Amino acid sequence: MAEDTVPKTFRALVESAERKFAKVRDAPSYGRGPNHYFPKVFKAYMKLWDYQQKNRSKLVESGLQRWEIGEIASRIGQLYFVQYMRTSEARFLLESYIFYEAILNRGYFEGSSFKALKDRGLRFKELRFYARFLLVSLILNRWEMVKLLLDRFKALVEDSKAQFPDTTFKEWKVVMQEMVRFMKVVSAFSNTRPLRYCAIFDSYPSSLPYVARFHAKKVLKLRDALLMSYHRNEVKFAELTTDTFRMLQCLEWEPSGSFYQKQTVEFHDNGTSTDQSATSGLIDINLVADMTDPSLPPNPKKAVLYRPSATQLLAVLAAICDELPPESVMLIYIAASGDSGQTSVPHKQISGSVRTSVKLNTVHERSNYFMPENHVNGKASSSHPSESSIWLGPTRNAGSNNLFPADLIPFTRRPAFFIIDSDNSHSFKVLHGAERGEPAALLLSPLRPTFKSQSESSADITVTQNGSQFTLFLTAPLRACCQIFGLTFSDDDHHADLMEDAESIVSGAFAEWETLLCTTTTLDLVWAQVLSEPLLRRIILRFIFCRSFLTCFRRREENDHYVPVCLPELPDSVSPNSGIVQSAVMKIAEHLKVSHCFRFDSL
Repeated sequence: MAEDTVPKTFRALVESAERKFAKVRDAPSYGRGPNHYFPKVFKAYMKLWDYQQKNRSKLVESGLQRWEIGEIASRIGQLYFVQYMRTSEARFLLESYIFYEAILNRGYFEGSSFKALKDRGLRFKELRFYARFLLVSLILNRWEMVKLLLDRFKALVEDSKAQFPDTTFKEWKVVMQEMVRFMKVVSAFSNTRPLRYCAIFDSYPSSLPYVARFHAKKVLKLRDALLMSYHRNEVKFAELTTDTFRMLQCLEWEPSGSFYQKQTVEFHDNGTSTDQSATSGLIDINLVADMTDPSLPPNPKKAVLYRPSATQLLAVLAAICDELPPESVMLIYIAASGDSGQTSVPHKQISGSVRTSVKLNTVHERSNYFMPENHVNGKASSSHPSESSIWLGPTRNAGSNNLFPADLIPFTRRPAFFIIDSDNSHSFKVLHGAERGEPAALLLSPLRPTFKSQSESSADITVTQNGSQFTLFLTAPLRACCQIFGLTFSDDDHHADLMEDAESIVSGAFAEWETLLCTTTTLDLVWAQVLSEPLLRRIILRFIFCRSFLTCFRRREENDHYVPVCLPELPDSVSPNSGIVQSAVMKIAEHLKVSHCFRFDSL
């Protein structure tokens, strides 16, 4: 009977940990209130992990399989990732990566018996592991690991169809296709500068003294952000679209250490190499301490919403606004297609469930991205019959899934920084002057993207396939410039030097504009109170560049549809027609050999 005590205790610990995990797995990834249950779940899994380490030999004798150890480690990795999505703390993401990488290196899910190879449930666990690990690796920009995981996932899907001919694995093929499409977009510039704020590249020595001395009457810190993108056929993986992926990284700090080049140390048992054929559970859970950078400020908390309804979006905004700390500002990024309100098509309410948490607990259902646009007659259900809006639904119909500018006014009781990326973004100008407590900062995208030698329809396809052009300007401005002209660069030394010189031109311009903003006497308080926040200051500088770049671009038709808008206005010294600003655009255009596509009236 004594021999049965260890396996029974182990099974009881597994069941207890699983019950606790289910409660935090589906918890909303927004809100600042503490999740008191997370420490309990973490404690339960650490107790389980420690128990299997101390009693490994007895558990193996009683029939413990390697995949069961892998399942525990996978749960811990998933638990860390869920907590990262709730808090945006990089250490949780790194911990998740460590556990997943250990599972991969040891082949826990590869199966050590004939039964395991024929176990459909075990194969699903292995597929979910690869999908989750790939998502973590993507966010960490571990591109070599991403490529390795993608190749293995493809091979595993093909093998699954052969091993289990009575199962189609159709859903997993969809996941694989999503991976391939997403990788094609986000890895195109994987060898360029990171999207995250990097002190080496994004702080400028010449302007640092002016930034240090700058102090407005009111200074706000970026504490919370809501990121939401909803377009038909947009490229996404799991519940991250290309646009929310870019904004997610843009609002984080790049560790200055060497984590992105560092290889996890080999795990050893009693000073020797780990025997990969045995059941082992030694994972260094403190390794993350060597990979984090304690000198960096905390990342702002981010709520990433995937295809929410209008009411869900407003509910999350209300929760964030209500819990926003004093002297803080929240960033609200909304990317969606517009509804001008001029169509004669009556409104129809859209129904359906929407998931708003980033997880891969089960296979994702087919999205409604590929549904055709249906205009169905019916009674109007909107109380805003002629007001412009953006639509959050699979079809271009109004109703409960239309988000109107007036819907956002209640959230201006607290400081807010709005980024509206839509072909109807300019209708949100009405927020300026209608605030209910705090004046809001507004960055509104162009109504049409700009591409050289492309029709409007093909431009829309390009945006659908590669993400929003405006968002790309705010997160990777030089990439956006190249995209406009269809420029691609290889990894050879010549092209690398060309891109590095272009980055130097942009950095020099940003340093000059940063000094102008910090020394001008006409800077509106709305911008002044967030200028000391590095993440927001970088977005403002990139907006200035984007606006001037698109203003100077030669087109057959000249109108405001192709130019972004900011409210309140930034100083004239950084206007799109300013000589100082235009000179930087001209230098970039000449460097990329596309200056014939521009008109510089102020030079």
